[in-house]
Amino acid sequence: MKKILVAVLLVSLSLSAMAQGEISLPVPNKKVEMTLFDALQQRHSVRSYQSAPVGLPLLSQLLWAACGYNRTAQQMSTAPSALNAQDIDVYVVRADGAYRFDRQANRLVRVSTADLRPMVAGRQTAVASAPLMLVLVSDRARFAKIADDQAAARMGLVDAGYVSQNICLACTALGLATVPRATMDAEALHAALGLAATQVTLINHPVGWESK
Repeated sequence: MKKILVAVLLVSLSLSAMAQGEISLPVPNKKVEMTLFDALQQRHSVRSYQSAPVGLPLLSQLLWAACGYNRTAQQMSTAPSALNAQDIDVYVVRADGAYRFDRQANRLVRVSTADLRPMVAGRQTAVASAPLMLVLVSDRARFAKIADDQAAARMGLVDAGYVSQNICLACTALGLATVPRATMDAEALHAALGLAATQVTLINHPVGWESK
C-alpha cells in the first residue's frame, strides 16, 4: 500500500508540473572537450536524423551556448546583440509540444501541446524526423529606440545569425547534428506558437544524431 501511495504521489507531482507548463533545465555543463577550432573544422550540415530524443542535460548545454547568459549578474548573453536588445528568443519544438527558452530562469515554458515539427520542416519533410527543433524568433519591439523598421529588421536578421552560428558550433562540440534553415511554414508556426505581431520567425535548426 505504501508503495502504491508513493507511486500515486509521484504521478500527481509529474502531472502538476506538466499542468504548469514549465520544465526546469539542469545547470549547463560548460566543460566541453572539443576546442573551438576543432568544432570549426568538423562543422557540417545534416538533413537526416535518428529519432532518439535529446536529453535535458544536452539541451541545457545547447540552449546556453545559443543565447544563454555568460555574465549572469549583468544579464549578458553568449551571442552578440545589436544595442543589446536581446531580441532573439529560442523556441524548442518536440513531439510533446513547443516551449520558449527562458534564459533568465534556465527553464522551458510551454506554449503549445501539439507536435509542430512538420510546420518547422515545411516542404523539406525529411528533417521532420529530428527529435528536436529550435526556432529563432526576433521580437522587433525590443528595438524600440530605432524608428526605421527596415533597420530593425536587418538587426534582427544579424542577431539571429549570431545565435544560429552558436547552435551550429555547440552541436558539433556536443556530438549532435544540425542544419540552419529558413524553410518553414512561417504563418502557421507564428499562430501555433502564439507569437505577437512584432515577432518574426527567422531561422530554425533541426537537432539530433545523424542518421547514417
